[in-house]
Amino acid sequence: MYIPQFNRVEDSKSINAFIHAHSFGTLITTSEGNLMASHLPIVFDEEANVLRSHMARANGQWKHFDNGKEVLCIFHGPHAYISPSWYEQQHTVPTWNYAVAHVYGKPSLVDDPQLKQIVLDTTAKFESTMPEPWKIPLSEQEIAAMLKAIVGFNIPITRVEVKFKLGQNRSAEDQEKMLRHLQAAPDEESRALARFIVSHREQN
Repeated sequence: MYIPQFNRVEDSKSINAFIHAHSFGTLITTSEGNLMASHLPIVFDEEANVLRSHMARANGQWKHFDNGKEVLCIFHGPHAYISPSWYEQQHTVPTWNYAVAHVYGKPSLVDDPQLKQIVLDTTAKFESTMPEPWKIPLSEQEIAAMLKAIVGFNIPITRVEVKFKLGQNRSAEDQEKMLRHLQAAPDEESRALARFIVSHREQN
């Protein structure tokens, strides 16, 4: 990924927090010249530096995992169109600001006990924000039957590229005007980007 120096993020704490917060990822693989992509909830095991997930067994992408090649998982943060009219210096062009992480690694399939734990961990992660977290009501036999329909995998992380393109190359005045316009925008994605910019500033 092309990353100008002022957009590059190298602080591990910021990177890990971003992956945890934006954990619905796009997994991209290649095999014999064929590209495939799946969109999956992904659990980041920070201590082991491993991504863990699962997909439908009917999704043939998991068969790409045995070729020993690196895969790419993209974690998308908020993004929005930026109008030149928002800047003090308007002799420029439109752009798009965003935050994204590219995580690379070599995947491997897991056995049934590990697959079950991935499902439990994934459920626990996303239920944790609910007012009344849902508990799995299924019997062990029912769970075992459902696990046969999916495939679990680990991706030990080999490298990470993170880009926060937030207008850092603009003047302080331009950045403030951009932020105010994003905060007042009618669409939620623009306002989400504004909140992300504010949060990023507070952490740095």
